[in-house]
Amino acid sequence: MRTPGLLSQLVEDLRTQRLRTALTIFGITWGTVAVVVLLAFGVGLQAQMQRNARGIGDGIVIVFGGRTTKSFQGFPEGRHVPLREEDALLLQHEIPAIAQMSPEYGNGSTPVRRGTSSSEPYITGIYPVYGDMRNIIPEAGGRFIDELDMQQRRRVAVLGDELKKVLFQDGPAVGQAIYVGGTAFTVIGVMGHKTQNSSYQSRDQDRMFIPASTYRSVFGEPYLRDIVYVPADLEQSKQVEKRVYELLGRRNRFDPKDEDALMVWDTNEMMKMFKALFTGFNVFMGIVGALTLTVGGIGVANIMYIVVRERTREIGIKRSVGARRRDILAQFLEETFLIVALGAVLGLALSVGIVALGAKLPIQEEVGTPTISGTVLAATILLLGGIAFLAGIFPARKAASLDPVECLRY
Repeated sequence: MRTPGLLSQLVEDLRTQRLRTALTIFGITWGTVAVVVLLAFGVGLQAQMQRNARGIGDGIVIVFGGRTTKSFQGFPEGRHVPLREEDALLLQHEIPAIAQMSPEYGNGSTPVRRGTSSSEPYITGIYPVYGDMRNIIPEAGGRFIDELDMQQRRRVAVLGDELKKVLFQDGPAVGQAIYVGGTAFTVIGVMGHKTQNSSYQSRDQDRMFIPASTYRSVFGEPYLRDIVYVPADLEQSKQVEKRVYELLGRRNRFDPKDEDALMVWDTNEMMKMFKALFTGFNVFMGIVGALTLTVGGIGVANIMYIVVRERTREIGIKRSVGARRRDILAQFLEETFLIVALGAVLGLALSVGIVALGAKLPIQEEVGTPTISGTVLAATILLLGGIAFLAGIFPARKAASLDPVECLRY
């Protein structure tokens, strides 16, 4: 049967069996909406959580000094392992697999004031590359610390956006003077707002960033709080970490196999965990949607069995005038696909509307922006095709196997 004939037959069914046909199509429509919308929100949530996690930096590894749990070369266990700037430079020189590295000084007990406004932010001394590593992007009109600041030990500072509000409220900050203890600093930049759901010491929005060389001259602190680096190849992160233990173990006299001698926070492992978690979450969402769509497919199959029974005499007449079994099979399969296609088109249209509405709601910070990805669309179409085939093949085979003589007597 040609497509126009199928359409006319479907229209006739809608006219004579309005409720039955409408409910059948609605089952497919609702199942399609369930699959597409659930996966669209799952994709949006995954992307938002990954963005939030990357607020701390893309692929960074943070190394803190720990405490030994093994004796080594005559040194007892229980020793604290302090980190120095020379340790960071050693890692950068000896490990080519480290793409970027910055030592990090810090303290949170020094008052910072501007006029009558004051705060005790976490003040951190770092290298210029730290801004790229930690995604600290200055607002327009400002800049981050550069090499000249380092070489000349300039007393310049970049403020987190929340710290800027505390000290300057709504007024301009770049070019203004602030006092760290009794030492004047010039603000050269304010960090643009970013979402950050993980941190150490304090969130970047509440921090003050100054050159590492300036930090040493002002505070006289010989020890680092930590070392931050980014592996050139994130897949080699564990090998780089092993090499870090070996080099720092040799320099600081601890067993390289003593994992507690250093505390290493590898955010790459955190991202892998997120990926695995949301893969499972999206699979679960897909299964829930697929089951809903399968229920709609069962409804289509039941209706097609009823249609076969109702058209038994019609089948007999067609067979008696020369229609082959495969013609009957094709007719009912095509009609099933047409019903499913109509429900799918309606479902996809509704899904696009729901996703567009969801994207406009003020919930992006929490659940992200729902997105109908090409993968989701392709998977949904394949699933619909499979359900249409399974829902139609068995009733169609039954119709094709009917005896023409018995059909004419029906």
